[in-house]
Amino acid sequence: MSSVNVDYQIVAFCCQYCAYAAADLAGGLRLQYPPNVKIVQIPCTGKMDVLYALQAFESGADAVMVAGCMPGDCHFLEGNFNAVRRVERVKDLLRQIGLEAERIRMFHISSSMASQFVAATEEMLRTVEAIGPNPLRVSGKAHPQETCGLPSG
Repeated sequence: MSSVNVDYQIVAFCCQYCAYAAADLAGGLRLQYPPNVKIVQIPCTGKMDVLYALQAFESGADAVMVAGCMPGDCHFLEGNFNAVRRVERVKDLLRQIGLEAERIRMFHISSSMASQFVAATEEMLRTVEAIGPNPLRVSGKAHPQETCGLPSG
């Protein structure tokens, strides 16, 4: 179910030390990622609560990506491992409410991996194009201009 005219919204929760730095590096290198990716800088993906992801979907996001440090390299030791568990919990909750679990995904991206950050955003966009828009947004119940009630970084 793909539509050329749909303006898909992707919220990217990015660790300030790794994935956010990779996104910043991508910009510095003039690498382009989809403009409909809204980056939310967080201190650590371990701080990404299940509610943040659910609020993003409720606000109309079509997909959520959580991007943090490489396994074993978290500045807060186990934050990215906690994030993996939370992403799996969100997938379970999405299934329970009738949404596709593929709408959320965890990526491990170090600060020097600008091209991998771009590839991750493009992969999320392809996923959403394949499964279609968030039904909450399409039904008019959500507000796509809001990302999740958090300030963007």
